[in-house]
Amino acid sequence: MEMTALVLGVLAFLIALKIKGELGLLKERLDRIEAANASSGGRAERQVQEALELHTQFLARLAAGEPLDPEQIREGRLWADADQARAIELLDQGVQVVDVRTPEETLMGILPGAVRIPVDDLPMRFGELGQKDSPTLVYCAMGARSAAAAQFLSEQGFTNVHNLDVGFGGWTGPKEIPDG
Repeated sequence: MEMTALVLGVLAFLIALKIKGELGLLKERLDRIEAANASSGGRAERQVQEALELHTQFLARLAAGEPLDPEQIREGRLWADADQARAIELLDQGVQVVDVRTPEETLMGILPGAVRIPVDDLPMRFGELGQKDSPTLVYCAMGARSAAAAQFLSEQGFTNVHNLDVGFGGWTGPKEIPDG
């Protein structure tokens, strides 16, 4: 009988230790989950703030009578694609033109009056551009790099940015040979 009580006491002690260890592991897991929730909560809050800012800018543009196409809203971007006809209209209105191709690519020609800033240099050189509210037409060879440049310029506060969707490769409008 004493032996049975001793064995039961030892078993109860071992079970208590095991439960205590499991509780410790559960507490560690809970702490990790709470920490992850706290950090993602901050990320989620930032994402909500960014979305709210974007929608506020959309509403401000609409209230000012500026056009927004459905693609801009669906894709959550403030810049607009410009086909060749729209780009020619913009050129006729004296738009600021930015060529984001490499210097080697620009040797075969540029759009009239284009400022040449390779896309990789744009973060350091966008200050060379005119007023942030001036219409700006950005282009590259095919339209992909200029889309990235248009996004970057929008993020820097440029409010009237257009991406030449056909790029220089599809451009049949006026061209000029750059100096140097």
